[in-house]
Amino acid sequence: MEVILLEDVQGLGKRGEKVKVASGYGRNFLIPSRKAIIAGGAGAQIFKEAERQRESRDQKTRRAAEKHAQELSKISVTVSMQAGEDDKLFGSVTAAHIAEQIAKQGHEVDKRHIELDEPLKALGVYTVRIKLHQDVDANIKVWVVKE
Repeated sequence: MEVILLEDVQGLGKRGEKVKVASGYGRNFLIPSRKAIIAGGAGAQIFKEAERQRESRDQKTRRAAEKHAQELSKISVTVSMQAGEDDKLFGSVTAAHIAEQIAKQGHEVDKRHIELDEPLKALGVYTVRIKLHQDVDANIKVWVVKE
């Protein structure tokens, strides 16, 4: 049986590929779980239409993410923390702290989209990347200052 994959299936193939599978595997698992559709007949047409709609939605969200990235790139965030000697912080600045400060400036960012290599543990200026879309990132400056 030949099917067109609607999503990546580990060990089988990537989204959009036409693969040959055992009839039972296709009928009993892939098709009912909406991971694939039958390749013959209307299945290919259905896939093309769904793919076209997905591309359209993806382009729309990408444009919105690019606009949001331009707005975010213009801001900088200041986080006040208690610090000891040698400018070492008591604790660290996390993505949640940064998201809270961004929200105070009127921009909504999910803390899970803020990418820190490691928590910020010293005073200073840092450039932090925010992943807004699969292909769109924004960089903001984070100032960690003594409270």
